[in-house]
Amino acid sequence: MTDPLRAMLSPPPADDDAPRPPASPAQAAPAEPAQRRGGKPPQFRRDKRDVHGWIALDKPVGMTSTHAVSIIKRLFKARKVGHAGTLDPLASGCLPIALGEATKTVPFVMDSHKRYVFTVRWGEARDTDDTEGRVIATSDRRPDDAEILALLPRFVGAISQVPPRYSAIKIDGERAYDLARDGETVELAARPVEIHALEMTARPDADHAVFATECGKGTYVRSLARDFGEALGCHGHVSALRRAEVGPFREEDMIPLERLEALCDRAAAGEGNLAELLLPVETALDDIPALAVNRSDAARLQRGQTVLLRGRDAPIVIGPVCVTVSGRLLAIADAEHGEIVPRRVFNLNGIVGTGGRATSE
Repeated sequence: MTDPLRAMLSPPPADDDAPRPPASPAQAAPAEPAQRRGGKPPQFRRDKRDVHGWIALDKPVGMTSTHAVSIIKRLFKARKVGHAGTLDPLASGCLPIALGEATKTVPFVMDSHKRYVFTVRWGEARDTDDTEGRVIATSDRRPDDAEILALLPRFVGAISQVPPRYSAIKIDGERAYDLARDGETVELAARPVEIHALEMTARPDADHAVFATECGKGTYVRSLARDFGEALGCHGHVSALRRAEVGPFREEDMIPLERLEALCDRAAAGEGNLAELLLPVETALDDIPALAVNRSDAARLQRGQTVLLRGRDAPIVIGPVCVTVSGRLLAIADAEHGEIVPRRVFNLNGIVGTGGRATSE
């Protein structure tokens, strides 16, 4: 073929500014991940792992419980994480966080007692019953120590308490705090709660008093402060709040977030063990009896089958039991008349908490 003929049959040089015909499907280049997702940037999933145990986080003031859970999930790269009872951003202290199979034991912690240390500011009522709300009433009156001490016995034992308007309680499917923020009138019914202990521990000045209380499930400390102020005729709200204990999780178990992050970094560098940072799953089950079974019975329970124990092996307890095999947690079960019925069976593969308390040493 001569050069002139080749020039006539060859395509013209490409011009970047000239329009091009669309490429055929066979010629089209693969779409970028962002294009395949309608223009959104590609998503990269973090590798998750099975991690089982508890962290008793010493939550700082200003952090939500949801944010705390997300941080723990990231630090441990855990598949499943949840907390055992919301702690308000205003409050600091014990936030028990369950990882992996420990989430199956959360109800036992939620139903347990709690201990708080809180400060009441006299002379102001606020719509949230704490410092984050707006002032809705004021008073120049200040109670003396004798008046306060005489009042406290009225709030010990089984009492009736109206929850704060800004609370997570649902009204016709809506959270009370959402309704209150929308300007709606929120009327919550009083409900019974249990106050096991209550004392005034300090009186820094005439405007403030510090209290410690041990209480049962569903108690609102903000409601206590509000009701103290109303009973004393001076108004009051919570100005500081710390949760010192939740069921089996106590001060000595708590770990600040900064220390936990440092220990996780050391473990990632091979200078520690993640399992030692976690309290065991069964920590939440301290208040229920333990029952050891043999491997044969353990296999049946793992399959969800009932086990009958007779003679000296028959349990003498009735109700929930923590079942173990060879010292390893197996299940939560109900025991009655020698019959063991599994309710929650544990699958503890992966990283399993063994320590936790050593983190504070």
